[in-house]
Amino acid sequence: MTTLDNSIDAFREAREFIPGGVDSPVRAFKGVGGTPVFIDRGEGAYLIDIDGNRYIDFVQSWGPLIFGHCDSDIENAVIEAVKKGLSFGAPTLIETALAKEITTLFDNVDKVRFVSSGTEAVMSAIRLARGATNRDGIIKFAGCYHGHSDSLLVQAGSGLATFGVPSSPGVPADLTKHTYLARYNDLSSVEKCFIEAKGDIACVIIEPIAGNMGLVPADEIFLKQLRALCDEYGALLIFDEVMSGFRASLKGAQGISCVRPDLVTWGKVIGAGMPVGAFAGKASIMQLLSPEGPVYQAGTLSGNPIAMAAGLASLRKLKQNPSLYVSLASNAKRLMEGFSSAAKSVGVSMVTDVRGSMFGFFFSPKVVKNFDDALQNDTAMFAKFHQAMLKRGIYLACSSFEAGFISTAITEEMIDEAIKAAYESMQEITQKD
Repeated sequence: MTTLDNSIDAFREAREFIPGGVDSPVRAFKGVGGTPVFIDRGEGAYLIDIDGNRYIDFVQSWGPLIFGHCDSDIENAVIEAVKKGLSFGAPTLIETALAKEITTLFDNVDKVRFVSSGTEAVMSAIRLARGATNRDGIIKFAGCYHGHSDSLLVQAGSGLATFGVPSSPGVPADLTKHTYLARYNDLSSVEKCFIEAKGDIACVIIEPIAGNMGLVPADEIFLKQLRALCDEYGALLIFDEVMSGFRASLKGAQGISCVRPDLVTWGKVIGAGMPVGAFAGKASIMQLLSPEGPVYQAGTLSGNPIAMAAGLASLRKLKQNPSLYVSLASNAKRLMEGFSSAAKSVGVSMVTDVRGSMFGFFFSPKVVKNFDDALQNDTAMFAKFHQAMLKRGIYLACSSFEAGFISTAITEEMIDEAIKAAYESMQEITQKD
């Protein structure tokens, strides 16, 4: 069992100098209770905290560490890049090398623009879509998170079409009034938005494999219908694969679905732990970006050589051994089958899902198809389970609305250890109840 004395002290101090004691809200453990674990280092499949506790890491920095912590190839690539300088604000060969590696995987991607975060990638892709169509409206889906830019921090409004209204103070209503909110896996809600917008929809943006309301994949028939609807109304379809890209498969959701978007956004894995984002598409659309075209986007640290080196090393390893996704998926399925069996053994309802190396579970009696379904999951039970697993050295996402991840460093023996911990945790929390 773990003790967190040093983390408790560290969190107390952090709150004096950092809002909430964290630099990203989910890290505060508000969804699961207790004190956030302060990490000292990572080693392969493990995290070691400042109290010396070791955890099997099923978060992997929220996805990018597909080869685990401190992979030697990626580490060496970064070290060699650092020796040449941290950033230049000027072109380097490695940017082109990584862009070429990416474009060879996709028929619908000719050009890539690198940025420094997923939020920036999505914000820029939407601006490009608006510039390409000369329209203002966008459609997004409740439960899909596309970063914290103003136009995308919306909640449901009222009326036939669900107009977006700000979900955070500091977001002007004038910016979100062009955002329409639809229901995931529900085509009729999308159609209503198109009708109400009266020809002003520039794009539809979707996580084809949602990872921010838990793991909730879009139905293939829904994606096909979405593609057809965008074509009918002359809107662009954007896949937000910041989380699923190169994670769910080598080609992300596009390796699983036959649907092809007009634009795609990436992050996480192509940074291999470094802050990176990217958006991409056909040359006919991408050429509208400055300096070729009139749509402005810029960033001093975009395509910085350290992040590019990490991403290039990671992607080349993935392309050299695409079969690794089979073992990653196998371990993810075994883990979820084990969790489900543990829950069933004590009469607790749980549903699970897996997409490649991504996994998710809900304490719910029914399959989760959208955010409304996800909100009905038993978050109190998740919090108890998370706390019990953490005590047993299993590090899971600290929210019931986040996906989990398998890395190549996680062995079958570690999966067995996590399943054993799940059985023990289920027994503990149900006996307390």
